[in-house]
Amino acid sequence: MSETLTAPTLTAKDFANDNEVRWCPGCGDYSILAQVQKIMPTIGVPKEDVVVISGIGCSSRFPYYMNTFGMHSIHGRATAIASGLKAARPELSVWIVTGDGDSLSIGGNHTIHLLRRNFDVNVLLFNNQIYGLTKGQYSPTSEEHKLTKTSPYGSIDHPFNPLALAMGADATFVARSMDRDPKHLQQTLTRANQHKGTSFVEIYQNCSIFNDGAFEIFTEKGSKLEETLFLESGQPLIFGTNKNKGIKLDGFTPVVVELGNGVSADDLWIHDDKDFYKAQILVRMFDDPRKANHLPRPFGVFYETERPCYEEVMALQIEEVIASKGKGNLDKLLRGNEVWDIA
Repeated sequence: MSETLTAPTLTAKDFANDNEVRWCPGCGDYSILAQVQKIMPTIGVPKEDVVVISGIGCSSRFPYYMNTFGMHSIHGRATAIASGLKAARPELSVWIVTGDGDSLSIGGNHTIHLLRRNFDVNVLLFNNQIYGLTKGQYSPTSEEHKLTKTSPYGSIDHPFNPLALAMGADATFVARSMDRDPKHLQQTLTRANQHKGTSFVEIYQNCSIFNDGAFEIFTEKGSKLEETLFLESGQPLIFGTNKNKGIKLDGFTPVVVELGNGVSADDLWIHDDKDFYKAQILVRMFDDPRKANHLPRPFGVFYETERPCYEEVMALQIEEVIASKGKGNLDKLLRGNEVWDIA
């Protein structure tokens, strides 16, 4: 009599290993690692089919601490290596862990092309607005006038807005979360994994040594409710300590309004994460919190759409060519039609 074998139920501990986790005390990477390990047992993928690929930076130590397959690759090229892996092994669940310097500076070109090609992978961009591993230089997301070792008189660079960049590259899933909101981060990572295509998740991550408190206005209890706007599709954009504020559109301009005195939730902007044009407005709600009458910073899924995945289209093209022309001849392909005899 045959027995039916069932796969063991996995827990977060099954995705942790015995390696000593070596980030600085207080680093936001600890929380992100914990949330990734917590959601892994829920995604329905065998542990041996999960791969974590990173580039260079503090965040890129991630594969060492995951009890999965992984690769610590080279600076800015995790996206390129992950693309090759997904093309060759499309059944794998591929996670790219990168930082604002790794993916938006030396790796910027690779990032935008991964997004437009739409491989079915998950990109987790840890944004701490600084180069941490190399000891505190300003990064592509550092704010203007930032004083660092490489900008002693203040950075004059205009910073990247990662989500606006992703929208410009026609990403099919764009989201933002933060290290110090574990529940929201878990929900966002789960949603990203469910997306068919490249999911791009920016995660605000505190660097306790070189840029401590960069995002505390969005994470501390005393300011979080006034400074953050959590997006939920089908729901009005409401925020504030007493949920007494909302966002309306004045033409194409978002404005903050007080609820009451004739203004109700029905008058507010209703979030739709399938609306490409409103997503463009949301990713630009990037006001300096120090300014008066500024807008809150949005978190959640800004935009999601469907588009064929690169690896599937590639496989289909190969099948069609073989069906119509048979298997190719590599020597003939390399020689081509443009050859010359040199006397």
